[in-house]
Parts: sequence; structure tokens; C-alpha cells
Amino acid sequence: MTRIKLDPPEHIDLTVELDIRVTDLNYGAHLGNMELLGMLHEARVKYLAHYGNTELGDAQTPGIILNDVAITFHSEGFLGERLSIAMTAAEPWRAGYVLYYVVRAVKDGAAPRLVATARTGIAFFDYASRKLQNMPKAWSDRLNIDRTETT
Repeated sequence: MTRIKLDPPEHIDLTVELDIRVTDLNYGAHLGNMELLGMLHEARVKYLAHYGNTELGDAQTPGIILNDVAITFHSEGFLGERLSIAMTAAEPWRAGYVLYYVVRAVKDGAAPRLVATARTGIAFFDYASRKLQNMPKAWSDRLNIDRTETT
């Protein structure tokens, strides 16, 4: 079977930590895929807040909408483990970028264990008009790109 291969950039914009709760476990007694997606959502909200944004946007900045998601599991996550979720914005285009995630289980005194890598496609979106928007200048400046790029 061919697996999805994700190659996140080495640069890290922000890292957040979240604990695996009993409600995050599936019938196999390990972190479920839906629950990991929910944790990535929480991490993304923290990422946006770190840069003064929200998913719904405001008068100065459009909101965002996800246009794709991919997750590759590398090991199981278990109840009570703390996950370190490192995020990096990359692959900018006219109306958005890709947000990469590297998820590791961290434990005092032990080497971090890779649990998953993931990516979400982020597009800037005006919820009032229901239309994609160009990437705001503040984001293109932060990502150090030319806003007219159309990859």
C-alpha cells in the first residue's frame, strides 16, 4: 500500500502542547484519527491567535477555510501523554498557504516520539460574501513572499 508522504519544512513557527484525554481514545485504546484532527484544529486556533487572527477573521483580516487535510500516523498516542505540536506555514499561494504539523509525544527524561505528521490547506475566506480572498499583506510579509504568486 502506498502511504502519503509529508515533508514538513524544518523551520518551526510555533509549538503548542496538548494532553491526550480519555475522550481522545478509540476502541483500540489509542489516539483516534478524528480526535487527532480535533487536536490539530485546537493547535491551529492557537497558531492563528499567536499572530493576532481568528478563523472567522475581523474587519481588517478575512477568516480562513480549510481546503484539504492529510494525516500520516507514525506511532500510537496513549492516554495521559503530552503531545507537542510544532506548526509551520509554507507553500503560499495567492489566497492561502499550507500549515504543516509535526506531532510528538513528549515525556520527562525520554526522547520525543513521532506520533504523526499532518498538513492542512488554508485559504483566506470572507464569510459575509462566501468568497476566497487574497492573502492579506501582513501574512504575505510574515511568510516573506510575493502576494502575486499563483502556485
